[in-house]
Amino acid sequence: MSNDAPETLSGTVKWFDPGKGFGFVVRDGGGPDVLLHANVLRNFGQGSVVEGARLQMTVLSTPRGFQAERILSITPPDHATLVPLADMEDVTAEDIARCPLQPARIKWFDKAKGFGFANVFGQDDDIFVHVEVLRRSGLSDLATGEAVAMRVMPGKRGRMAIEVLMWDTGVTA
Repeated sequence: MSNDAPETLSGTVKWFDPGKGFGFVVRDGGGPDVLLHANVLRNFGQGSVVEGARLQMTVLSTPRGFQAERILSITPPDHATLVPLADMEDVTAEDIARCPLQPARIKWFDKAKGFGFANVFGQDDDIFVHVEVLRRSGLSDLATGEAVAMRVMPGKRGRMAIEVLMWDTGVTA
């Protein structure tokens, strides 16, 4: 790969830390890991990405190593490998798809606690957001005040998000 021509690659997110503003992607077929900077992720419309998500991206070779230049697609990890949530054990992909996407704002989210709350625009009731739902959606964290699109279902203790998309992705889905 030359220093000035980006190459299109696919790989799997090794880790990404939104607080540090970067992470790494293990490329398919081997080779050096690819640096994924938060700005590249934000240009795609996401503030975070979960470990195990699949990325297609353009990559540049720089004097400091390989760096993602642009994200072309992100695919969340396979749901079959994730532990089911008690509230979602009987929920199918078809059930999720039948729920409309709703615009919402994150009230607060604490990754260490594993949950937070959001409010659908125009509604006062809180929507519970579990970290596992984020992982299933391909995200790893949410910021207070962040605009998202979400699908919501009744849970055992109230309304809960069953899918969370970044606002830019949600409005085009």
